[in-house]
Amino acid sequence: MARVAIVTDSAADLDPASASALGITVIPLIVSFGSTSYRAGVDLTTEAFWERMTAPDAPFPTTAASSPGTFREAFEGCFTAGADALVCVDVGSTLSGTFKSAQIARELLPEREIYLVDSRSASMGVGLLAMLGAALAREGVPADAIARTLEIRVADVEVIVVLDTLEFLRRGGRISGPKATIGTLLGVKPIISVRDGAVDTIDRVRTRSRARERAISFLTSEPIESLAILHTMSADLEAFSQALLAAVPDGIDATRVSSQLIGSSVGPHIGPGAVGAAILRRRPS
Repeated sequence: MARVAIVTDSAADLDPASASALGITVIPLIVSFGSTSYRAGVDLTTEAFWERMTAPDAPFPTTAASSPGTFREAFEGCFTAGADALVCVDVGSTLSGTFKSAQIARELLPEREIYLVDSRSASMGVGLLAMLGAALAREGVPADAIARTLEIRVADVEVIVVLDTLEFLRRGGRISGPKATIGTLLGVKPIISVRDGAVDTIDRVRTRSRARERAISFLTSEPIESLAILHTMSADLEAFSQALLAAVPDGIDATRVSSQLIGSSVGPHIGPGAVGAAILRRRPS
């Protein structure tokens, strides 16, 4: 039976222990604070990233894709370790240059069986697809069939997050200063969605409790196959998690639920205090 390696990048927000347990190789993106750069999840843990991110007078972090050379090295490592084929699922190509690096790396290894999947998502939207790929690989599904399945399931993935503040969207250049100031004065809590490669504001709510309720309503509007609860050092994570799980239609297997701290690829744009989830919607039988 052919062994299929599953690869993703650190924008998937899979914690190292979970990725290792599932046999998923994670390629680190680059995060920089001023002139100092780190490999996300390697030189800088997600917890350490948030300590720096929220430190007084800390420079606003920037992120960059890993190089094609880094991808090639990781791909070669999988084959050296015994893989016969490889499926790599990456952060959305409309959101990052990471997928392009993976494409170049594949071209540098024309003799190898390598399939690339554009998740058209971010954070655990990518992670849920990588986890599904790993489950299929363990079942002995061939690499080409795994890639086809993941490409189909991309349409079932969505990330929805309630932001605590507009300040970090302003600092990241996503909205203007006046809009951020007015929104902050009004106590606006935007709800953003990442789906099919696009980031959209799907609602703006005046209080945090109502914003949480609206986010849960969006998340549970259809049956869910698996989900990952997301946060950025949020004080009300537990309350949000309990309310979300209670609202999931038909319930959900607790083993298919994880809770992840959003990392350095998405974190700079949403800031601390955010809560939400990535979901893989259930397909009709």
